[in-house]
Amino acid sequence: MARRALRLSLKLLIWFVALSLLLVVAFRFVPPPFTLTMLGDLMSGRSITKEWTPLDQIDPDMARAAIAGEDAKFCSHNGFDFKALANAAYRNAQGGRLRGGSTISQQTAKNVFLWQGGGYVRKAFEAWFTVLIEAVWGKRRIMEVYLNVAETGIGTYGAEAGAIRYFNHSAAKLTPTEAGRIAAVLPLPKKREAVDPRGFVRRHGNAIARHVGVVRREGLDACVR
Repeated sequence: MARRALRLSLKLLIWFVALSLLLVVAFRFVPPPFTLTMLGDLMSGRSITKEWTPLDQIDPDMARAAIAGEDAKFCSHNGFDFKALANAAYRNAQGGRLRGGSTISQQTAKNVFLWQGGGYVRKAFEAWFTVLIEAVWGKRRIMEVYLNVAETGIGTYGAEAGAIRYFNHSAAKLTPTEAGRIAAVLPLPKKREAVDPRGFVRRHGNAIARHVGVVRREGLDACVR
């Protein structure tokens, strides 16, 4: 009985590794068509708005704003920023505003292949897919996918759909302020709005917009240029 269970577990593991590798290789070349987060929106009765846009058709300040707001070491880490994770855990333990500490690579792995929410099981899968996309996709593709599948508002996915929703124009024409406001929405897209934001969202968006120039000058976006 134990031997049979072991063989079954081994087969399932092999199938999982093979399928995950196949998906990662496929999405290196074709846009991910759908995500579990989108499915959740549909099951909740919400419509989905998304439009895949190549990275070179998105204003560079959008990627810079994402780096400034979410992952300053995006171009230099291998998918994980352990210092940021430790700092986030420390701040959360102090009872302040909850922070995740996840890199853009981790968020992309979660958004494309997994479900939202915490839990050690999902985190383990997230780590596996993060390693794969770092190895197979590279930084530029990771950013491209991130800026197309990240939720930028309720039922709205990607920088292009977000730019049209909030500013009535393409993501190719985003200003640093507009890009900063979209980036400020990313951590809590169902609770934040980029148009006429208030309080923390406004302050955070303006801070990100100011740091867009820093990202450019210091070459923190070199891997996606």
